[in-house]
Amino acid sequence: MASVPIKTAILDDYQHAALKCADWSSIAPRLAIDVYDDTIHDEDAIIKCLEPYTIICAMRERTKFPRSVLERLPNLKLLATTYMRNQGIDVAAANERGVIVCGTHGKGDPTTEHNWALLMAVARHIPVEHANIQAGNKTWQSTVPVGLHGRTIGLVGLGNLGKGTAKIAQAFNMRVVAWSPNLTPERAEEAGVAFAATKEELMKQSDFVSIHMVLVDSTRGLIGAPELAAMKPTAYFVNTSRGPIVDEDALVSALKEKKIAGAALDVYGVEPLPLDHPLRTLDNVVLSPHLGYVSDDNYKVFWEHTVENIAAFLDGVPQPRLMRPL
Repeated sequence: MASVPIKTAILDDYQHAALKCADWSSIAPRLAIDVYDDTIHDEDAIIKCLEPYTIICAMRERTKFPRSVLERLPNLKLLATTYMRNQGIDVAAANERGVIVCGTHGKGDPTTEHNWALLMAVARHIPVEHANIQAGNKTWQSTVPVGLHGRTIGLVGLGNLGKGTAKIAQAFNMRVVAWSPNLTPERAEEAGVAFAATKEELMKQSDFVSIHMVLVDSTRGLIGAPELAAMKPTAYFVNTSRGPIVDEDALVSALKEKKIAGAALDVYGVEPLPLDHPLRTLDNVVLSPHLGYVSDDNYKVFWEHTVENIAAFLDGVPQPRLMRPL
């Protein structure tokens, strides 16, 4: 007698990429796969949708799995996510319930690439000029782009992503200054950037402020109204890290009142960004739908490794990429 296929959910697959980016043929006959292309935030709705599934494939931190959700998913045995860190999953709570949590590696540096794509787009007003051309606007040029040469970029955070951003800034002959709660002058010097002793000092002198911090309790709301008020009125704010690092209401106010020149954002307090969110109506922003980790190469590794992780689970062999509690 043939075994019953194991119910498997692929979540938040907005681009319908999961089944195209990897070869699932080795495991597909043993699975009953459902693909979801929306994000559910309400816990009761999440439970109602996912309660039947034994295997759930989560994309990054789009759908959250705190203890309160995991305790109400009695059939869940394997939670496969992407990358080897996911703050949206309570790995300890999952392990207590016998749920295996596994991750993947990635490829390339899409976040740094996207950070610069956004910065360049907002500085050179590319979306505005693109829209003018496509709309048949008789005015051939309507904006004056902001040059990067000689300008100062302030990095909030100087980890791997911050250092990568600094190298590209230096290639544009920009001055780079950095600050974070734990950054020292010695580490800044090693990275070849100037050291800002305080947040305010960094905000005041920067023509572009770019965020490169991990979201933890101590960084939530790290950039608020006082920090935004310290920025130059000609300065731009760029965030490809996590939305809650910034007080979003304060940022919207600063943009509406033209206290800063503009913002380029890939991350938000709630994602997908609500349709009625005021950021969608502003004329001094460039917005993207959290694409900072998305690339063809990265997705290929994500989903190939996910297939391998599911195969290991089905075959009862050790997981090649087991995630541990943070």
